Amino acid sequence: MIPAAEHDSVGLTTTQFVQLFDAQHPLVLAGGAQLDEVVVAYETYGTLNADRSNAVYICHALTGDAHAAGWHEGARRPGWWDTMIGPGKAIDTNRWFVISSNLLGGCQGTTGPSSINPTTGEPWGLDFPLLDMADFVTVHRALVAHLGIDELHAVVGGSLGGMQALQWAITNPDELRNAVVIAASSRLTAQNIAFSAVGRQAIMRDENFSGGRFAAQQTRPDVGLSIARMMAHITYTSEEGFQAKFGRKPQRANSSPGFGVDFAVEGYLQHQGESFLARFDALSYLYLTRVMDYFDPFSARDALAGLRAVPVRFLVASFDSDWRFSTRHSRRIVRRLATAGLPVSFREIRSPWGHDSFLLKIDTYLDTVRAFLQAEPDYRHTSWERP
Repeated sequence: MIPAAEHDSVGLTTTQFVQLFDAQHPLVLAGGAQLDEVVVAYETYGTLNADRSNAVYICHALTGDAHAAGWHEGARRPGWWDTMIGPGKAIDTNRWFVISSNLLGGCQGTTGPSSINPTTGEPWGLDFPLLDMADFVTVHRALVAHLGIDELHAVVGGSLGGMQALQWAITNPDELRNAVVIAASSRLTAQNIAFSAVGRQAIMRDENFSGGRFAAQQTRPDVGLSIARMMAHITYTSEEGFQAKFGRKPQRANSSPGFGVDFAVEGYLQHQGESFLARFDALSYLYLTRVMDYFDPFSARDALAGLRAVPVRFLVASFDSDWRFSTRHSRRIVRRLATAGLPVSFREIRSPWGHDSFLLKIDTYLDTVRAFLQAEPDYRHTSWERP
């Protein structure tokens, strides 16, 4: 049942599944490998208008899924971006037809390394091919085509989702008019790569990892995956946020010092690690973090040639307390786009909650996204005219 207070929710939602690639029409990946079967999980909210011009595509972050808004039957909490999507919200489902899918390599219904390899009948494991950000976009585009949509009003994403939005705009600018890139990066720093490397090592060094074939042995590297999540979660908030929420509060009123969970912040991280195990797969964590490591869409000299020919309007947003993908990352994106003469708006938003701010109800942030999506500038009377 939907809580009475959630009158602005999209309501009960259903995750749908569609096979977009098969042996006769395989998915050829950017690295040259081929997948003969790709199933995608997705949800839609709102109504597609008569001329199919009001579609907005949502790209999720590292541990997200297709359930971005509303409530599943029996669910205790709404979709991961319910603060953003719904009737009257920043992405207003009274106005926009919203599409949200689980990305390739994920573990919430879309084909990934824990899926069955049709050739062997066993889970793929580490035999699953390495992925590229462009592969995510290729599968997203196939879903859009399946839904009969030629051009999206916008592609919107935060963190890894923002990277997908940027990639889509660069490689296929004729398919979207606007891109919203939130708390993202166009090239990870050594520190960011290091964080992900430690998380992957925690997983792969777990005694139950078994060379990635743990599913066949009916075991799971739960210790490693929970540690990876705990460490990552530290990077998703800020010192100010941790201090405001926990300070040095003890976990229990009566406890003696030791090496257990003595402080409230330790209990919080332990909960985050343990609850993560119920919804995420260790192999997807490996594959998706590696895609982020190698993402560098501006590296080619002519990377923005297509965008200059068919401009996309950009909103790039960051949060001042985000140290995982700091404002410097967003400003780099803005500089590259602006130098190419592309229409780009930028806003740094005040929030004490670090990287996870993109998931929260922060009025200035949500109002910025709303205003950008609802603005409809006339590209045909500017120097960056669309054909």
